[in-house]
Amino acid sequence: MDMGVQGQIKVFGDVFKLHYLTNPGMAFGMKLGTVYGKLILTVFRLFAMVGIAYYLYMLIKKNVHAGLLFCVALILGGAVGNVIDSTFYGVFLDNAPPEAPLSWFYGQVIDMFYVDIWEGRLPDWIPGIGGDYMSLWPVFNIADSSIFVGVFTILIFQKKFFKPEDESETTVEQEQMVA
Repeated sequence: MDMGVQGQIKVFGDVFKLHYLTNPGMAFGMKLGTVYGKLILTVFRLFAMVGIAYYLYMLIKKNVHAGLLFCVALILGGAVGNVIDSTFYGVFLDNAPPEAPLSWFYGQVIDMFYVDIWEGRLPDWIPGIGGDYMSLWPVFNIADSSIFVGVFTILIFQKKFFKPEDESETTVEQEQMVA
C-alpha cells in the first residue's frame, strides 16, 4: 500500500493515521545542538538500556509485583527498540542525516503512528507561537508506545507496586502469628 503524496494512510478516518516520519533526535524531535549530539544520545541510550536491564534483573531477584516487572520490561523493550533504530538504521536503511559524520549511531528513528486530535494554525495573539502551525499529538512508534505505557502504568499503580518494606514485613509476621 502506497503512503501517497502526503506520506500517510488513514486507518480510522482522520483520527488515526499511519504517517512516515524520520526522527533524527529524541522525543518530540529535540536534538542536542552539536554534530556529535546524536552520537552522545545513542551512547546514553545504550547505557540507559543496560541500566534498565540491570534494574529489571534486581527486581526479579527481589520477587516484586509481576505488574512492576511487566512495566519495566515494557520500558526496556522500548529502549532496546530505539537503540536498534539509532544504531543501525543509518547503515541498513541509509537514513542518517546528510550532515552526520558517520552512518553508525546516527540512524533516524522511524515514527509512524499519528493520532490526529487537532492540527492547525494558532491564533496570532498567542505570544511566541502565534500564527505557527501546530499539532497536538506527536507521531510515535511502537518503542515510544511501550515506554509510555510502562511509565504511565507504574505511575497509576505505584502504591500497589511500591509498598513500604515495613508494611510487607508486618503482613508476613501477622500471617505467621495467625497460622
